[in-house]
Amino acid sequence: MTEGAAVAAFLAVVGAASLLAARARRLNTRDRLPALEGWALADRSLGTGWTWLLLGGTMFTAYTFTAVPALAYGNGAPAFFAVPYTVIVCPLAFVLLPRLWSVARAGGHITVADFVRARYGSPPLALAVALTGILATMPYLALQLLGIRAVLAASGLDAAPALVGDLAMAVLFAGLAVATYRHGLRAPALISALKAVAVFGSALAVGLLVLDRFGDPGAVFAAAAARLGDRGGPQASLLLADDQRLAFATLALGSALALLMYPHVLTAAFAARGPATLRRVCVGLPAWTAVLALFGLLGIAAVAAGVRTPGPGSESAVPMLVDRLAPAPLTGLVLGAITVGALVPAAVMSVAAATSFVRNVYVEYVHPTATPKRQVRIARAVSLTAKAGAIAFVLGLRDQAAINLQLLGGVWILQIFPAVAIGLYTRRLHHRALLAGWAAGMLLGTVMVVRRGFSPVVPLGFGGHTVEIYAGLAALLLNTGVAVAGTALLRRRGVPTGPDTTSLARRTDHRPRPQTGTSSP
Repeated sequence: MTEGAAVAAFLAVVGAASLLAARARRLNTRDRLPALEGWALADRSLGTGWTWLLLGGTMFTAYTFTAVPALAYGNGAPAFFAVPYTVIVCPLAFVLLPRLWSVARAGGHITVADFVRARYGSPPLALAVALTGILATMPYLALQLLGIRAVLAASGLDAAPALVGDLAMAVLFAGLAVATYRHGLRAPALISALKAVAVFGSALAVGLLVLDRFGDPGAVFAAAAARLGDRGGPQASLLLADDQRLAFATLALGSALALLMYPHVLTAAFAARGPATLRRVCVGLPAWTAVLALFGLLGIAAVAAGVRTPGPGSESAVPMLVDRLAPAPLTGLVLGAITVGALVPAAVMSVAAATSFVRNVYVEYVHPTATPKRQVRIARAVSLTAKAGAIAFVLGLRDQAAINLQLLGGVWILQIFPAVAIGLYTRRLHHRALLAGWAAGMLLGTVMVVRRGFSPVVPLGFGGHTVEIYAGLAALLLNTGVAVAGTALLRRRGVPTGPDTTSLARRTDHRPRPQTGTSSP
């Protein structure tokens, strides 16, 4: 993408995103004193349209739109686990997010660790949840930069002298950092409107170009199957092998459970106006899944078109396909759309990580009497630090290091599922048992992934047979088992549980008497 028209179109899309971010104050219609709820959650005021844009733009990251087609380009069918997993997310979100929003709003909770702290009365468990979220978020934030780098590589900027590509990437994030510092979550909320238009339009336009090149979908798959068979061996196929099906299913299920535990997803959900808003949004989320599936098919189209990516990584497969098929202006628009697609989740991730640190580390353990204004000031500083750290991480280490850590992050974040999701419906699990289960799951998941060379799928033996399953789900099973067994042991010994101060406790403890309609303690 070295033509002037393509560069102009690319800069137009990125510039439009920067202008929107600068106008984010327009979403704030009320003058209030600085408060973390206003900066991090936009005062919980986003309606259905804005929440759909923000939540979808946060869940479906730019790296997703490059990594899924990259995996399809290199491995074929296994890449499409992302489609069923994002389908599974929708009903799970419909059930969990409105209930969690209601409890958080009633208790004034801003982070999910706030909820865990109030639900179990356990600061150590809340700290474990908060630190796990921060630890899992940071490499995910770095991957958004890798998505931008893949675009810059396809555009030719990455190969320019004087590190022009890295400088362009830093400048893009600097503009985002300033907007997020000033306006908090409102900045990515406003950019998410441009992201939706750009990403949906780009996917449709490139899909039509692919059909114009090959004639029909059947020809695309036939050409791709032939090329995959020639170069990839048994693991590169458009059909799943028998021994891949369990791994595919568990990877889809585990990824769906993990996605809803990420702080950036919950932060976007907490910004909604109410539970009814979130239910309507969840009904509309499959539209984002459809465009993700189309991007995955573009990875197959890149194989069919004979695209050859530089080096071992294939994240630039779709950008290179676009550069090959599309006219220069459209190429710039599509690559700009992928770049903007990184800005929304990156901003929300930095806000979520900063908020978790302030609420559950700084206020809890360092400065319990911090005023709301000071909390906002610290959160802004931490959000800037997170973005700067992500840039330094990407520039200082190999891309594969960020990918490996993000794979571990998915395994780690899944280990807070029992404390959060199960805790929404019952307090029967003891907080100490949950903490022990979390530790066991973190340890097992990390060991399994690292020993397998950072593969998310690991072999397990049962009765003389070996099957491959998602490491995060295997660790979650151990986690839950330890929590259940530990709860039974602790209750038998009479170890007390912490106080429950959530609205769920009041709903459970006050039940109407059928005869009188009054409440009984």
